[in-house]
Amino acid sequence: MTDYRELLRLRSLGLNHSQIAVSAGVARQTVITTLTRARVLGLDWQSVESLSDRDLSATLFPPTNTKLVFKMPDYDYVHREMSKAGVNLQLLWIEYCDKCREAGDTPYQLTQFKKYYREYALINNATMHINRKPGELMEVDWAGQTAGIVDTDTGEVIDAYIFVAALPYSGYSYVEAFLSQDQEAWIAAHVSAYAYFGGATRILVSDNLKTGVIKNTRTELVLNRTYQELAEHYGTAVIPARVKKAKDKATVEGVVGIVSTYIIAAVRNQRFFSLRELNGVIKERLHSFNHKPFQKKDGSRATMFAEERISLIPLPAQPYELSIWKYATVTKGYHVRVDEQYYSVPFEYIKREVQIRLTRNIVEIIHDGNRICSHIRLYGQRGQYSTTEAHMPPDHKLYTQWNAERFRSWAAKIGTNTIAVVDSILATYKVEQQGFRACLALLKLSDHYTPERLEAACAKGFFYTPRPSYKTIQTILKTGQDKPSEEPTPSKNARGIVRGASYYKRGRS
Repeated sequence: MTDYRELLRLRSLGLNHSQIAVSAGVARQTVITTLTRARVLGLDWQSVESLSDRDLSATLFPPTNTKLVFKMPDYDYVHREMSKAGVNLQLLWIEYCDKCREAGDTPYQLTQFKKYYREYALINNATMHINRKPGELMEVDWAGQTAGIVDTDTGEVIDAYIFVAALPYSGYSYVEAFLSQDQEAWIAAHVSAYAYFGGATRILVSDNLKTGVIKNTRTELVLNRTYQELAEHYGTAVIPARVKKAKDKATVEGVVGIVSTYIIAAVRNQRFFSLRELNGVIKERLHSFNHKPFQKKDGSRATMFAEERISLIPLPAQPYELSIWKYATVTKGYHVRVDEQYYSVPFEYIKREVQIRLTRNIVEIIHDGNRICSHIRLYGQRGQYSTTEAHMPPDHKLYTQWNAERFRSWAAKIGTNTIAVVDSILATYKVEQQGFRACLALLKLSDHYTPERLEAACAKGFFYTPRPSYKTIQTILKTGQDKPSEEPTPSKNARGIVRGASYYKRGRS
């Protein structure tokens, strides 16, 4: 199903119909129709946040059986006419619309007309000059050539992978070395590039590596969840290059070739013993590269970037923090387990599957696209619990209201020996709260056996052990050991031997 919410979000970023269509992986006419309907209904990205995807779809497009059939333009003719002086696509589109009306056909809108012409030109290798707008694109890629870092322990040379980002309008570039090409390095590279440029572009053009793009076909585009989240954080849209189409990111491809010579090859005879040392040299060479004068025109990449910078999207208050997504099922104890730690969830979600978003400091728990709670991430000893009282069932909340002083106050009403046993139980546990359940069970014994017997049993318990437990006191009460022992009846025999001495002789004389 088309993600109409994403279409509205991309439109709010100022993208045109073609760009939205490529980023969302839908037909351009779908974008036009959706945005037109939204405009008629007075809907925008913020106003539809409360609607579910199904309700939004029904609101925009109530069920209908009618479907328009559009007349495809003759792009061979269009391309021939474009070579003539003074002819542009808008003029040819007007002429195309006039012909369609005369024939009773439905014409495409101007933006769709232009989109199909660009596709025609690319497929037929037709030359078409594209004027880049300042602040519109940032192209990113890994350089094929690597640098080297010497391991100080083994002397082994470790590969360092070179990330390159370039702005097509000015050619201004950013370069940084990483020890891997995994997702953490990929995201960190983008964050550093945005910080270096001092802003973000409206469109981000990347290759189709799995750390950024899961699937990119003519009919479908699926971005890596973390990469999509990065784009939303910086207010940009990801439009990956088509598979095996290097021309879609020609600027960064050209910069990669220059960087391989101007930076990587230039430092090939130097020995680096840390990534920081290598990046320090890269930073110096990069500054020289960006300020190097153009050969065929005035200025440099830096001077053109000074004009482009004002067109960049301002950076958010905080840089993007890498997140990891996981799935879990809420246990009967209304907690989810994440990396051997436990985080509470509102008890209404027991046995439901939830999504978990992990950052370095925060754990967010999401159900059906809505964040239901969050916690500070726990580190260190396994099996720790982060529990929010509001997540508990009502009967569990009553239990959390207990504390050590309340148990001692209750025990004081029974007797000093009971207080001593409560203190003994609490002292048994490293965390005092772990003994609350045993204290509660101990004091509840007074309801079944009377407070007097409980006090006597607690006194008796100290005869057996210096630290009597709940089980010890319960056993004393069950067996009646707390009751005073009865005095024995005096025997008529002064010596207290009932059977007499002759019985114990056993046949001996």
